[in-house]
Amino acid sequence: MNDTEAPARAPGAQSGTQDYRGTVFLPQTAFPMKGDLPKREPDWLKRWEGLGLWSRLRQQSEGRPSFILHDGPPYANGPLHIGHALNKILKDVINRAAQMSGHDADYIPGWDCHGLPIEWKVEEEYRDPKGKYQGGRKKDDVPVLEFRAECRAYAARWLDVQREEFKRLGVAGDWAGRYATMDFPSEATIVGEIGKFLMNGSLYRGLRPVMWSPVEKTALAEAEIEYHDHVSPTLWARFRVVKAAAEDLAGASVVIWTTTPWTIPGNRAVAYGAEIDYALVHVAGVAEGSYLVPGERLLVALPLLPQFEKDAKLGAHTVVRILKGEELKGAVTAHPLRGAGYDFDVPLLAGDFVTTEAGTGFVHIAPSHGEDDFNLGREYGLPVPETVNDDGTFTLQAPGFTGLHVFKAHDAVYAACEAAGTLVAKGKLTHSYPHSWRSKKPVIFRATPQWFIAMDDANAIREKALAAIDATQFVPDQGRNRIGSMVAARPDWCISRQRAWGVPIAVFVDRSTGQPLRDTAVMDRIVDAFRTEGADAWYQPGAAARFLGEGRDPADYEQVMDIVDVWFESGSTHAFVLRDRGMPFPADLYLEGSDQHRGWFHSSLLESVGTNGVAPFKAVLTHGFVLDESGRKMSKSLGNVTAPQEVMQQYGADILRLWVMNSDTAEDLRIGKEILKQQAELYRRLRNTLRWLLGNLAGFEEAERVPHAELPELERWVLHRLTELDAKLRKAAKDYDWTGVYPEIHAFCSTDLSAFYFDIRKDSLYCDAADSHRRRSARTVLDVLHRCLCAWLAPVLVFTAEEAWLARFPDEKDSIHLHEFPALPGEWRDEALAERWAALRARRAEATGLLEELRRSGEIGSSLQASVAVPEAAGFDAGFWEEILIVSRAELVPAEGFTATKAPGAKCDRCWRVLEEVGQSAAHPTLCRRCEAVVAGQ
Repeated sequence: MNDTEAPARAPGAQSGTQDYRGTVFLPQTAFPMKGDLPKREPDWLKRWEGLGLWSRLRQQSEGRPSFILHDGPPYANGPLHIGHALNKILKDVINRAAQMSGHDADYIPGWDCHGLPIEWKVEEEYRDPKGKYQGGRKKDDVPVLEFRAECRAYAARWLDVQREEFKRLGVAGDWAGRYATMDFPSEATIVGEIGKFLMNGSLYRGLRPVMWSPVEKTALAEAEIEYHDHVSPTLWARFRVVKAAAEDLAGASVVIWTTTPWTIPGNRAVAYGAEIDYALVHVAGVAEGSYLVPGERLLVALPLLPQFEKDAKLGAHTVVRILKGEELKGAVTAHPLRGAGYDFDVPLLAGDFVTTEAGTGFVHIAPSHGEDDFNLGREYGLPVPETVNDDGTFTLQAPGFTGLHVFKAHDAVYAACEAAGTLVAKGKLTHSYPHSWRSKKPVIFRATPQWFIAMDDANAIREKALAAIDATQFVPDQGRNRIGSMVAARPDWCISRQRAWGVPIAVFVDRSTGQPLRDTAVMDRIVDAFRTEGADAWYQPGAAARFLGEGRDPADYEQVMDIVDVWFESGSTHAFVLRDRGMPFPADLYLEGSDQHRGWFHSSLLESVGTNGVAPFKAVLTHGFVLDESGRKMSKSLGNVTAPQEVMQQYGADILRLWVMNSDTAEDLRIGKEILKQQAELYRRLRNTLRWLLGNLAGFEEAERVPHAELPELERWVLHRLTELDAKLRKAAKDYDWTGVYPEIHAFCSTDLSAFYFDIRKDSLYCDAADSHRRRSARTVLDVLHRCLCAWLAPVLVFTAEEAWLARFPDEKDSIHLHEFPALPGEWRDEALAERWAALRARRAEATGLLEELRRSGEIGSSLQASVAVPEAAGFDAGFWEEILIVSRAELVPAEGFTATKAPGAKCDRCWRVLEEVGQSAAHPTLCRRCEAVVAGQ
């Protein structure tokens, strides 16, 4: 029998006239084979709540070294998905392992509650014709405090739903003391953290392009952007040279190419590459449908000329000459819409970002609508016109297009260029384009006045952040390079959003100077008010006079109504969760998905470095994303979504937790029906191991225990294996790298125990005398195995480990989760013994192969019906080989290999061994000598 389940026919079954079943020590346990987890797990949760388990853990942990995993807040706007389950289960395993390793692992779960997603949901309710307002409500008509109250209620409802779902997953934490960014003390701390940047001078208001959602009418962070294929209209247009150092360039046209024709009204320059070779082309002929004119001269990058010929339908032509871009220095062109309200000069400027990968080698520069454009414009003092409103329509500064939406403007731009004689070509391009991850609509770059935190001023946030990254442990280590490259290249941090639901950037701006008011007394009044009234205090009538205080006229100041980026809020959580609650700072660990290198890890790092000078974490662990069984992203439309609620209903939370820890969480994980079936089977084997241990430990007493030095080698080998697993588990707890740990524990249970040790020792446990040294030795080791496996499985199989522990040690006030990992004596570690048994098991495999051949041929039914000739060189005596080969007879012979035959004799009715001595007892003619003695002694 090669697993832990009971044999089809138990030893000692009745044969002839006497029944020996009552003399055999068969496993006895109330621990059921079937877990029935969906039904039983909620009862364990109720038990732990009744025990006050979390409070007891905190009490008994006083004085221990602390371990703080600071929780990255999920967003409170819907039921949990499988990614949430992965994240929280992994955190819970790490927390529980730290606690059981001797730490005080306090864990405060939290939620992100402000921001656009919730605001968007409330607005959707306004727009829904079937909603409570029947589509008859406009956000702009709703008083801001009423609107914020609706957002708060929405977030509170989903926070409570998610909290219960996390608890159902078996996640332990201070659920009563959870944090939320919308709690009044949290809002007070957030505005206080903004105040720190205000006071140290790093917070400033500036005009520069940001990612802007015309649908949501707000700036977006990079972390709020996702990329999708998008069909963009393309434009090739002439910029006629009106001034150049070389005479042959005057009157020629520089040709630009753009995928955003709507930015042409905002054009103020054209960029070239100083080292690029440009061709001055004389057009001799054109193909049908071309907008080119024979006789004109064009400037195009030489490497791109072949493609340009196709795009612009250029026919016969000659290259007049080739010139380096640097020769264009000082040249001036006319705007392609000159004569239609754009009668200003457009300079040619060198730009190091210009390439010959696509287009014409010239980039039209609209400082309001691109990072490179803005930076080049700032370098040369170009104007930054506000040509686009917050809803994506053109302003009065875009003559001829005012009121038109930018995404519908390309035909109008084509027509205007054609009328001006500057249209060269038009087309379409499918490419990856940024979209808002909420509305799923494309975004634009738009220059608007926004609030920024400087990266490179006297506070030197970038420099300090890069140093902090070097000092942080990353699991896996490649996360260091990922976040490092992002921090090194990022622009100043735009923290303002033009929305209503969030913490306001509570700043006043002096109307006479345009400078923000930096007054600690004003900021203190704001923070104190937020602590008791929440951020709504900023929106109350008379707020400006209240916070500015006596001696200042509110009419002299602008009260800023932008809210702060939610990434700043979540990046500040260390301040109101760790610092304000008196917990250790920095946290030992931050743990989130790999996308958070540009999200929460990133914002937390910048915020903490800016206010504390150090990172808020000592280590950062990232996990992958969850895909379906085929490696596809989950989506409702594909029907491949695995919901954690459904998994728990069918299998139980322990199966979901086992799936997490049997996966390589550093990579993307896969889940689906077949994978869950596999996990359920792995769970069944682990459960049967625990059940077999419990059954064979029935009645075990401390007086039975055999000292280590007196144990047989087999038992000492098992204990050595436990020290190996213990070392790996403790290293994982220390390094946060759990890859392969629980698969190895399962393999140990399946291969080392069920298929080897248990199989060998069943005979002794069932049939030896109760006080035999061999049986006592085995039960000594089973006791250790039960204690170790219950403890080692407790961080993962939280419900099953508790059940297996209390099945043996019933106590209304006890729990496996109140215990630490067992401390294993150093003397159990024996590398020489392990090496010897590795060789021994290899030799054993030779013999079991022969036995399997006999079984397949029908000569024997089980290994106990066999006799094996063992080479003398294999070592050990015959009795030893009979045990580990599970045969009735072994004989040492002067040969090189094993041989196996059918054993002579009769089968013992009690132990099933086939021996020649069976039948020699008058009292028990169907028993062997050992069984006769055991029965006689009972």
